[in-house]
Amino acid sequence: MDSLNRAEHTRLSAEGPFRKRVGWKWLTFITGVASLGWFVARVIPKPSRAAYPCQRAAAPLASGFVIWVAGLVGARWAHRQARSLAPQCLWAGAVAALTLAVLAVWLPMGLTTGATAQQVFTPSEPPNQPMGVGQGIHPGRVVWVHQPDATSWDGQTGEWWDDANTNQMIVDDMLSRSLRSLTGRKTDREAWDALFRHLNQSRKLGNAGYRPGEKVTIKINANQDRGGAWRTGAGMHSPHLVLALLDQLIKAAGVPGNDIIIYDATRAIGDPLYRKVRAGAAPDYQAVTFVVRPESAGNGRVAASWDKSSPIHFSQPGLPVAYLPECVTRAKYLINFGLLRPHTLFGVTLAAKNHFGSTFFPDNGGWTPAPLHNTGSRDNPMGSYNCLVDLNGHQQVAGKTMLFLLDGLYSSEHQQGRAMRFHSFGDDWVSSLFVSQDPVAIDSVGLDFLRNEPRATQVRGNPDNYLHEAALAGKPPSGTVYDPEKDGRPLTSLGVHEHWNNPAHKQYSRNFGKREGIELVALARTAKSSP
Repeated sequence: MDSLNRAEHTRLSAEGPFRKRVGWKWLTFITGVASLGWFVARVIPKPSRAAYPCQRAAAPLASGFVIWVAGLVGARWAHRQARSLAPQCLWAGAVAALTLAVLAVWLPMGLTTGATAQQVFTPSEPPNQPMGVGQGIHPGRVVWVHQPDATSWDGQTGEWWDDANTNQMIVDDMLSRSLRSLTGRKTDREAWDALFRHLNQSRKLGNAGYRPGEKVTIKINANQDRGGAWRTGAGMHSPHLVLALLDQLIKAAGVPGNDIIIYDATRAIGDPLYRKVRAGAAPDYQAVTFVVRPESAGNGRVAASWDKSSPIHFSQPGLPVAYLPECVTRAKYLINFGLLRPHTLFGVTLAAKNHFGSTFFPDNGGWTPAPLHNTGSRDNPMGSYNCLVDLNGHQQVAGKTMLFLLDGLYSSEHQQGRAMRFHSFGDDWVSSLFVSQDPVAIDSVGLDFLRNEPRATQVRGNPDNYLHEAALAGKPPSGTVYDPEKDGRPLTSLGVHEHWNNPAHKQYSRNFGKREGIELVALARTAKSSP
């Protein structure tokens, strides 16, 4: 009897772990099926739900389950092929099939693990640890104005850029208050004069303001624009914000329309933006020049031409030399008017990446930034070379840019996506504008806002590598000698970078009274204005 009990005990002990393993296998299978079913049932009727937090949580499990099942099926098929070939002495085929079986199991594991690891961006340094040197009248200052009443699109009626869905008066007020807060001046005219004089003093050109005949060139981000009408909900520049900027330049700064250029040399500029400007009654609005990719020229748009006199030499061996458009090299002042949005390759696209639309490669595609894509990717490790530093540090860019803006009225899900409401803004449009004189600081703030948004699923990897490299350009973590002019004078810090203390308070080092770092000035909302 005792021997029978011991045998039974031995059998049950052996079955215990087996039963546990079977239980865990079934739990894994059920979880995968449930995640896939939930994702499909929710997303197919309404694709925009893919950005919801619950779907973002289910997606890695669902996709991992599909890849895992596909791997097992592929491995089983390859294993059968190997067994059938071996008895026929077809050893090469058998080994190849067996190798394929192993890969079919191993590769999905690597893919699913890597995909999960890339879901969330985590800064490599703690909050409020500034690096670099602040730029501007008030170094490191970034002004943020959030005005929900500026945007009223219901997502269905008309388009978000229609006058009925964007309040021009409120948008005008957003820009006016931002400029005065950025410079510390009481009027718009004084603010612009301070911006022009500060740039000239920084360039050792004396205490001079704007003079008629000097060109002011505005770089917009028209990455989604293919000309003509815009597709519904497309993530574009707000025509109302562009018009507000032109109003400021013409009426407050005293810049005549024929001295103003709006461009994106690698894209088109579509009808909603073009017609908004041309609708201005004053002759100055008819005189503004629009410069676009040569294939998109015509109908009032001028073809971009490249200037051989100012090459950009990228500091990583193997990269081809790039050239800038003449509308940049012949201008005295630049305004970098970027967008606040994620990017599927770079994590974010803000002010720095905006100048991808300023690149011409004579022997590598012409007006395209394609040769630079691999050297700015979010997948590159921290402390690696980044082409954005050379591009934005070039004397024709850094030496002329007087103002940086980020249009966040209707931010989109990514560079080819539709306008998207943000959970972090109460499931509403972002309805925001950011302005600064510091290119690194404004992108650092933009990154913090985007990484705090659950729907911004593309903000992952290392999107802040270029910020570290740019802030410490004189002695960057990568050890690169950034010298885009190839004149033996390497770049120094392009600005200051850090991350805020937390998403609730959004405070940076200068907000705590520190002598270095970013200062985020958040302007109070104003009462709703009439259209």
